[in-house]
Amino acid sequence: MKVIAFARNVQGTGASRRLRLAGQTPGIIYGGTEAPVSITLDHNALYHALKKEAFHSSILDLEVDGKSEKVLLRDFQVHAYKQLVLHADFQRVDPNQKIHVKVPLHFVNADVSPAVKLSSAVISHVAVELDVSCLPADLPEFVEVDLSKLEAGQSIHVSQLTLPKGVTAVVHGGDATVAIAVVPAGATSAEAEAK
Repeated sequence: MKVIAFARNVQGTGASRRLRLAGQTPGIIYGGTEAPVSITLDHNALYHALKKEAFHSSILDLEVDGKSEKVLLRDFQVHAYKQLVLHADFQRVDPNQKIHVKVPLHFVNADVSPAVKLSSAVISHVAVELDVSCLPADLPEFVEVDLSKLEAGQSIHVSQLTLPKGVTAVVHGGDATVAIAVVPAGATSAEAEAK
């Protein structure tokens, strides 16, 4: 994805407020061997880009005054009640250095899962994103979680996920649970009465 920005010379609260009133969003690019660069971005373009899932977990081509850099969106601030992006932070990426990023999980085949079809279980998504470590070129847009073999009362853990080549999961503590199939309490008592 390509993002266009412009170098920003003015700093401070008043300058940022004037930028926002003019339809611009202040931001910063940091990391790597170069010094941090203050930038401005078109607010509407940034606002709509932030709605796309891929914008949050992809390597972006950020063009500042004609010079393009590979970056990751690291943080952004949104106004408490207005549809207004207040600030955006981008981190430079080195193609030879591993990055640590959260990528979204996409749950598939829940409708054909034995837990749902045979046991009327409810599948709970315990996690919606996964911490991964990889080289920028290997960064996946998302990680797929296949629920087709999930039975009632079972769960899927991070160790059971099929990760793309070159991508490793960063797990703190034990083998974290990603999804679980639970039979609702009312369903079990109804089955017992039917027998």
